[in-house]
Amino acid sequence: MEHEIRTFVREYLGEIREDNAAIFAGAGLSTNAGYVNWRQLLKPIAEELHLDIEKENDLISIAQYHCNESRGNRHHLNQLLIQTLGKGAIPTDNHRILARLPIAVYWTTNYDQLIECAMKDAGRIADVKHTVAQLATTKPRRDVVIYKMHGDIEHPHDAVLIKDDYEKYHITRGAFVNALSGDLISKTFLFIGFSFTDPNLDYILSRIRVTFRENQRRHYCIFKHRTKLEGETESEFEYAQIKQKLAIEDLKRFNIKTILVDAYSQITEILKCIERQYRQRTIFISGSAEEYAPWTKQGGEEFLRDLSRALVHQGYRLSTGVGLGIGDAIITGAIEQIYQARTGHIEDSIIMWPFPRANPNSDERNRLWEEYRQGLISTSGICLFVFGNKVVANKIVLADGVRREFEIAKEQGLSLVPVGASGYMARELWNEVVASFDEYYPNGSVELMKKFKLLGDSVADPLQLISGVLDVVDLIAKE
Repeated sequence: MEHEIRTFVREYLGEIREDNAAIFAGAGLSTNAGYVNWRQLLKPIAEELHLDIEKENDLISIAQYHCNESRGNRHHLNQLLIQTLGKGAIPTDNHRILARLPIAVYWTTNYDQLIECAMKDAGRIADVKHTVAQLATTKPRRDVVIYKMHGDIEHPHDAVLIKDDYEKYHITRGAFVNALSGDLISKTFLFIGFSFTDPNLDYILSRIRVTFRENQRRHYCIFKHRTKLEGETESEFEYAQIKQKLAIEDLKRFNIKTILVDAYSQITEILKCIERQYRQRTIFISGSAEEYAPWTKQGGEEFLRDLSRALVHQGYRLSTGVGLGIGDAIITGAIEQIYQARTGHIEDSIIMWPFPRANPNSDERNRLWEEYRQGLISTSGICLFVFGNKVVANKIVLADGVRREFEIAKEQGLSLVPVGASGYMARELWNEVVASFDEYYPNGSVELMKKFKLLGDSVADPLQLISGVLDVVDLIAKE
């Protein structure tokens, strides 16, 4: 990954962690879902006007010309929107990745509902605003606010479509202008799938630039390098390259930094990288312990408590299903460190999802536990495995639940760290990872492999393992 992209990932990731990030989504975000772009949408309209849509740049005027020809009646335009954007497209990978990230503010000029669908699939409560009246209301327990500044497909008659709508925007939708201005001042935006040809946004950015001058907040956008189109002459291609370069330079007036990619698929890779690095600061601790041999119960619990405390001290967030024999110690260590440091909130450092155990129906309980495990593990990027035993028919056996959590974590692409020295299922899993280390860590360094193997060395005092676990986790987070 190029240095410029790595720098962007690091900086934008920092804004996400500080709850300062926002997204501005343009039509390009929805194109891969099967929706047409604005030019394709207006092609039949242009043909009715005896115009060639490929020769036109002012597409808003095309919509206005059609409305003029229809004596102000925009029914045909509205129907075209419904027929084109009302079909059942599904969110793309980019929609789903963005929905999983803890970004609380979205702005879009799109009429479709792909962002809302992705949020619902991710289990997030979205407060959608597509009218001025909705700006004054708040959906209870919302996770994200989606501002649809040009309206919604289900209300095409109110959508911003023609030149008249844009010219009256500051009157009819002035509250959106004020709300977006405030977010552009206080949030760091990533513009994705957006071409910066919208006159409303241009007006807002200009106001902010004049007011804040050299104190404008940094924003980012992603463009694809202009490539030669089929049938395009060399001079036409060179002209397009010059225009793109000038547009990128002009965006610097608004402190918008452009990230250039060679292919649109690279955008997905960048978003995956952001998600992966964000999740790697959350560690799921899997395990259960009816016994702690060869250590004592007190020694095993002290190890878990001190490990938990050390991880939180290092800035990691812990995730736990409060497994039998390990949950209390993990929670105690984390909360002790949180209260000692007096920074942030408990939920910033630990996620606690106690397993629902009261259902006597084993089939129904197992189904629920599977779904529960999937959701809990999905919040993390690294998975630690400790102990892993339980009692069945008065005998100590390996915990199959810990094995299942290993399989789920592997399927979800987490970095797997069994602490083999703690024995039981953790030892079995450690053996498997060490035997196929290149498969589990294809880009792992020699140092990581060396540190990882040390986690299987037997120790008399389990506290000796803590520094080794921290070393492995830190190396994974950095790589």
